[in-house]
Amino acid sequence: MSEEETVEINEMVIKCPACGVDGIATSIMKEIEIPHFGKVLETTIQCKKCGFKHSDVISLEQNDPAKYTLKISEETLSVRVVRSQSATVSIPEIGVKVEPGPKSEGYVTNVEGILTRFEGAVIKALNLFEDEASQTNAKNTLAEIRELIKGNGTATLIIDDPFGQSNIVSDDVVVSEIPEDELKNLKTGFSHIEDN
Repeated sequence: MSEEETVEINEMVIKCPACGVDGIATSIMKEIEIPHFGKVLETTIQCKKCGFKHSDVISLEQNDPAKYTLKISEETLSVRVVRSQSATVSIPEIGVKVEPGPKSEGYVTNVEGILTRFEGAVIKALNLFEDEASQTNAKNTLAEIRELIKGNGTATLIIDDPFGQSNIVSDDVVVSEIPEDELKNLKTGFSHIEDN
């Protein structure tokens, strides 16, 4: 039996949300059972004409808010990570954090994949900010991330999920409650409209 079990696949041809051409983009939805995590809906939209691609992983199960903590080391680089669209991912020792926004996507990767995503974000920042302090800071952060990817050194991977739909699939992960004061300040990526 495979590690993941696909329960149902739904495929259809749709109008591309990027280029607007009707009947060219493929939308694939798969319901997958991930061990130690539960059922997720994996969606992919891909357009053959313009190259548009959008993927997302949405948990189909509701859980309590949770904080997942794992020590990053050479031994944990291949550990599977499920990040829901509402989770905040951080590595405090090197000062990197990604919070969810309105276009936030869930994904399944491993610890090395998380580091590679941070690496890409820091490279973008290097191209955006030209002042000396930003350049120095970004280059130092990039060097630290690349050392972790090589398996040198350790740091802490933290995923804070207000809906408990993320996971780090390892016996070494520490799962804890998110204190109420921290939970109130966590971004979810969802817009809220309040009546005054």
